[in-house]
Amino acid sequence: MFYNAKNGCLTIGETTMDYLVFGKGKKPFIMTPGLGDGLKTAKGMAVPFAIMYKIFAKDYRVYVFSRKNKLKPGYTTKDMAADLKQAMDMLEIAKADILGVSQGGMIAQHFAINYPEAVDKLVLAVTSARPNAYIEKVLPPWIDMAKRDAFHELMVDIMVKMYTQEYIRKNKWVLNVVGKFGKPKSYERFIVMAEACINHDCYDLLHTIQASTLVIGGEKDIIVGPESSGEIASQIPGAKLKMYPDYGHALYEEAKDFNDVVLEFLEE
Repeated sequence: MFYNAKNGCLTIGETTMDYLVFGKGKKPFIMTPGLGDGLKTAKGMAVPFAIMYKIFAKDYRVYVFSRKNKLKPGYTTKDMAADLKQAMDMLEIAKADILGVSQGGMIAQHFAINYPEAVDKLVLAVTSARPNAYIEKVLPPWIDMAKRDAFHELMVDIMVKMYTQEYIRKNKWVLNVVGKFGKPKSYERFIVMAEACINHDCYDLLHTIQASTLVIGGEKDIIVGPESSGEIASQIPGAKLKMYPDYGHALYEEAKDFNDVVLEFLEE
């Protein structure tokens, strides 16, 4: 199996949580994915993730945790952080480096605030600490598309807003097929998660984060906005800020050095 990659599932309360793990190292490194997890969980994705993030496999045991498979309306990013802590406890992970991307970064903020003893280093990528005009413009239409079962429309709009125009031009064929496969049986998780993004706000508590932190943002991000990364970094004591001038929300896929930047920070 590639890099000791394994798929797993935990029972938490009355529902389950999908996760994956890979890597030969001993130090735990946790990744919390973004809103896309509401449409497709980590289930069965161990090998693709291991290949995509193989740079971490030598020195780390990497975990990717999805949100719970059933989420009640009104569930918050703070609730999701509590679920992450419970999952870590179940797997006997006492402390880990954490990378939170987009909504995963919102969850990671709450996690670092509420469970400082469980975080070593923290990386917050293309995320926000509180509602802003970008989020309030982008997410409500996505929720509406989900409620209308307009899956192709939703996936095209997500792709157009996440990636740079150059990437779209080079991969224009993807727009014709995206949304024709992988349609979820239900949009309930996605809608609850999207609403949690809109309502996420822990800005006034960022100054309590004790972990060594790297914030990464894109100047062309039109989902959470380019200013949100600097805003977060300015509030977390000693935080470092890395801005990509040529990328947007999907910089973690488009920027070829993204994984190198993260690894370099973790190994400092």
